[in-house]
Amino acid sequence: MTKQNQQGFTLIELMIVVAIIGILAAVALPAYQDYTTRAKMSEVITFAGSAKTAVSECIISSGSATDCGSNAKVGIDTASNISSTYVESVTVGANGVITAAIQGTSVSALDSGTLVFTPSATTGSVSWSCEISDSTLNKYVPQNCRKS
Repeated sequence: MTKQNQQGFTLIELMIVVAIIGILAAVALPAYQDYTTRAKMSEVITFAGSAKTAVSECIISSGSATDCGSNAKVGIDTASNISSTYVESVTVGANGVITAAIQGTSVSALDSGTLVFTPSATTGSVSWSCEISDSTLNKYVPQNCRKS
């Protein structure tokens, strides 16, 4: 009997490896895309955070949210000047409600969406609630900003 040494991989073994890699890639790519979009949304939340600080200070010093109804009243730049790659504008509206318009995330529904922060004032402190404009966008924002 002659002994044959194996010289490499068979075609079927290589095809199995390629199929496994293809399945893993099919699962990993959508998850990675959602992850990168969530990272982009963190920039939107950070930009709104600056406005939250200004509105909180205004509410605490004036004693009422009604006195904090515009960007100028809380001492921040105009809405269109507060922008970045993923933030179209940050607007302070009536009663200190902050609206951050989203852009450039490569998710069309998200690019036309907004993130709204609503203050709730108590004596000496301000708490905030957060909500995304559409419940289909919940997977891109933190748990406390999800719309029911």
